[in-house]
Amino acid sequence: MKVFKLIFKNMFRHKLRTALTIMGISIAVMAFALLRTVIGAWYVGIEATAPDRLITRNSVSFIFPLPVAYRARIASIPGVSNVSYANWFQGVYIDERNFFPRMAVDVETFFDLYPELLLPAEQKEDFKKQRNACIVGAKTAKKFNLKIGDAMTVDGDIYPGRYTFIVRGVYTGRDRATDETQMFFHWAYLDEQLKRDMPIRAGYVGWYVVLIADPAQTAAVSAGIDEIFRNSPSETKTETEKAFTQGFISMSSTIILAIQFISYIIVGIILLVLANTMVMTARERIMEYAVLKTLGFRTLHIAGLITGESLLIAVIGGAIGLAITFPITAGIGEQLSNIFPVFLVETSTMATAMSFAIMVGLIASIVPLYRAMTTSIVDGLRHAG
Repeated sequence: MKVFKLIFKNMFRHKLRTALTIMGISIAVMAFALLRTVIGAWYVGIEATAPDRLITRNSVSFIFPLPVAYRARIASIPGVSNVSYANWFQGVYIDERNFFPRMAVDVETFFDLYPELLLPAEQKEDFKKQRNACIVGAKTAKKFNLKIGDAMTVDGDIYPGRYTFIVRGVYTGRDRATDETQMFFHWAYLDEQLKRDMPIRAGYVGWYVVLIADPAQTAAVSAGIDEIFRNSPSETKTETEKAFTQGFISMSSTIILAIQFISYIIVGIILLVLANTMVMTARERIMEYAVLKTLGFRTLHIAGLITGESLLIAVIGGAIGLAITFPITAGIGEQLSNIFPVFLVETSTMATAMSFAIMVGLIASIVPLYRAMTTSIVDGLRHAG
């Protein structure tokens, strides 16, 4: 008990130094947790993928469409349970900065293939009945104060023109990783506009979503789909939804690696901050350690004082850093909801941050610990710190 009491007293002997050290550790831990949260938000789309969903797209590039007539042939492949399709629309809602996914979909099948998008049955039926109806995610509805029956006017960019949609439903996510920022509307409504204004672009979809009966048959079904369209004007590439999502993330792999590198640099900064404090503290207390030895304190007691103080400072700084991470993350997540639909501090991030804080506390105590242990009582009493 005496050792614990001395640890607390020693820690606050230089209040300003200790406070600044704790503050430095807190800021560094907060920055580390925030960067790890950004990385986690980048990969959260992979968590939302399903093993029984395949994506069939144009083999040349995702930006090239596929004929809507492909649907019937895909559905005939053994192992395929259901087929839907979607088309990236984008457009501008109010302002170009208001980005959120806007897609034209097959209203009869799309929500059947995405059970994680929860929508009341009556809203789903209303959506199907009205040609220019749309469904928006709960986060988008909250951000723009959209309610059932409201009109949304979107100016087309990929598909020029002015499109007016009526909100007929607001969906929520079944899972934590479900994107609640998207907007869906009738592909038929878009196709009608294209037949009138740009006939050459009508009758095409962006990609097909294929539901398979057995995920173990993924390779066989994928190969079967691509085989029937081999040597056609629009050849296909079929892959798992997870692989499809990873393809988009890989485009930003350099940025992600840079963020990961910076996050580990921050751990080094934490170490330097705390190590500097502990080295200064040990130098000042060499004589005190010698006196403690003459009073009967064993080497283990001295080690406990030094290591305990270093660990306590690191843990307090880490805890404060994590505590301030949550409100900051919530604020950032609100502002970046159009880029990161899910922006939450993971339990693994908290555990990693605190583990690093504890590890840094132990490492920072090594040098002062060695100095205190190797300095004799005589030399310690002669020391003028």
